[in-house]
Amino acid sequence: MLISVITPAYNRADEIPHLLESIAKQTVASDRFEMVIVDDGSTDQTVDIIEAMIPNLNFNLNFVKQENAGPGSARNQGIEEAKGELYVFIDSDCEADPRWLEIILDSFEREGFDAFGGPDASKGDFTTLQRAIDFSMTSFLTTGGLRGHSVRPLAKFYPRSHNMGMTRSLYEKVGGFGSLRHGQDIELSNRIHKSGAKVTYLPEAIVYHRRRTTLKKFFRQVFNWGVARINLGKVDSKMLEPLHFFPAVITVIASIITVGFFIDPIKYDSFFELGFGFFLFLAGTGAWKLKDLKIFFTLLAVIPIQVFGYGLGFIVAFVFRFILRQKVWTGFRKKYY
Repeated sequence: MLISVITPAYNRADEIPHLLESIAKQTVASDRFEMVIVDDGSTDQTVDIIEAMIPNLNFNLNFVKQENAGPGSARNQGIEEAKGELYVFIDSDCEADPRWLEIILDSFEREGFDAFGGPDASKGDFTTLQRAIDFSMTSFLTTGGLRGHSVRPLAKFYPRSHNMGMTRSLYEKVGGFGSLRHGQDIELSNRIHKSGAKVTYLPEAIVYHRRRTTLKKFFRQVFNWGVARINLGKVDSKMLEPLHFFPAVITVIASIITVGFFIDPIKYDSFFELGFGFFLFLAGTGAWKLKDLKIFFTLLAVIPIQVFGYGLGFIVAFVFRFILRQKVWTGFRKKYY
């Protein structure tokens, strides 16, 4: 069985070498897989770097270029180019654990599945900011439970495009990635679930996600995810669960308390201290888990940005889509991965 590893890329000159090196280190024999990278109109050195690396790779890489049309379109183009019976997706800012493909292939051959998803994690050579973002994104105390990466997820597990896969036969049944600018992987996973396909979570099939490199980029990302959740709910109400409202509720309550504190510090002092103490607890938990005291102060910025950024995007999109009845609202529109 041939696996096709599919990756969209846009302006990933700093990250793409790490991805290609990680694929070259896979424990699966190189004749068991191919890789398809679709460059989505990069304007940096991404294309030059990939083309320079191709002659030295120990696996087959099919490199395709297209005008910028978004990551969903690029992934669909990769599927069209793929020759395998199993499509596996990994993002261009990720690295695959050496046993990533081995675990996927072994699970498929032993138990079988129609689609799978796996976790993302951080590595020791990541920056403090990247490690802090990874904790905030994957911890059960923040969004880990919502994303379904925990043993007992609070919400339904939807495979995400940074680490997911599907068989060719399932693709022919449900199709590829949709037209949503953000959240198209969740929308595809929803169609997969509705088709009755067998979806497996592979906790040991790990990819290391470098994520955003600045707080501004991280805010834009989580804001767009909040927007995406509303757009997903418009596609299918089952993709908008009660727990998805939680960051928006926290954002509203925190805003009321903050404004109230500046108007009447004595009346709102205890509420303000309680909220600040909650974020101190989360940051302290992260520093303890990661065994790095320095990351504590970074988490004090990252966790609120994640919660309030997502909540604000959710609230604004809710107003535009449900109250003002606009058909489309995208959030930040800049070319963005």
